[in-house]
Amino acid sequence: MLQRPQRGDPLWIWALHGWEGLSWALIALVTLITVVGDAPTTTKVGVPVLVGVLALGYALVRCRPENPLLRPYGYLGVLVAALGGLSYVGDGLGVFYTVMLAQFVVFADSLKAAVVSSGLGAAAITVGGTLREGRRFDVLFTNTVSSLAVFAVGVLIAVVTPRALALRDERARLRADLRSAQLELVEAYQRQGAAEERERLAREIHDTLAQGFASIIVLAEAARSGLAVAPDRSAQQLQSIEQTARENLAEARVLVGAAPRSGVAAGSVATTLRRTLDRFTEDTGLIVTAELADLACDQPTRVALLRCTQESLANIRKHADASTVGVVLARHRNGVELEITDDGRGFVVEESQGFGLDGMRKRLAEFGGDLTVTSSLGDGTRILAMIPMNGQV
Repeated sequence: MLQRPQRGDPLWIWALHGWEGLSWALIALVTLITVVGDAPTTTKVGVPVLVGVLALGYALVRCRPENPLLRPYGYLGVLVAALGGLSYVGDGLGVFYTVMLAQFVVFADSLKAAVVSSGLGAAAITVGGTLREGRRFDVLFTNTVSSLAVFAVGVLIAVVTPRALALRDERARLRADLRSAQLELVEAYQRQGAAEERERLAREIHDTLAQGFASIIVLAEAARSGLAVAPDRSAQQLQSIEQTARENLAEARVLVGAAPRSGVAAGSVATTLRRTLDRFTEDTGLIVTAELADLACDQPTRVALLRCTQESLANIRKHADASTVGVVLARHRNGVELEITDDGRGFVVEESQGFGLDGMRKRLAEFGGDLTVTSSLGDGTRILAMIPMNGQV
């Protein structure tokens, strides 16, 4: 039995059930006219009785479909018999078959059952009308033709309804799939966001805390070895250790959200880089030449340039075995370039798997910039970072 339409059902299903309800309104109206009119006594009595039995069966099946007295197919049998009886007791009452066509689809659970029961209804009104009008061939032929025409409409309804239901089910499935895809997409975005945040934190830790701790270790080893022979130098290195530790503490507070996001003091790019280079010279004793243009840029860009400088200097300290370092910060038509060179031992760029260079590339990529690394064994290294400035420089 076709259930009441639900939200999202095709318009055809709503129309079918609307027809079902309208049919009872028309039947009630015709019954009332028959009872109060000048119809024969047989008609006045037969119509209300047959309609009453039919209405009782409909109410029982529709309101309590699992009742043990009458099931949907039993009701269809009652409907066929009632239609035949109505056609017999009253002239023109075979039209009730047309009015009740929707019920043959509503109460059948398959296309075949709907077509067969609808065909039995057509046969019932043909027989009932022919018996009432006289058992003549012309009467039988006329009734048969009219019944077949209405039956064809019933078959069309029975064919279209399953397709409408299939369309409803398909739309429901698509809606469910869409909701599932949306949930999966949200989860994927959340996972991606978490992964990007972990990567960002790892890069920040590497570029700040890890580099600071590495510097502290190098300075501590140098200070310990020079305590007896160069106490003044050791004292200076201990002071550098203290300063680096304070800077690491400030960076740690930034990472846990207890300080401004960048953790870098305000000032121009040149001033910021100059302080970093002075510290590097003081800690390592290497010769550093710097050409730093006085550029104005936003804080995130300034931080990115500083991190690239810190990472490059840390790599020079740990791996290059260099004696001189060159740093050039220059303005170009489309942005700013930072070049850092050393005369150290160099390396094979293609074989480098370091986290630092990859982190620098990703940091610059966030600003639409890129990183170029040129090096070979014995010929030193050149790091070139470029960040577009969109007319800000």
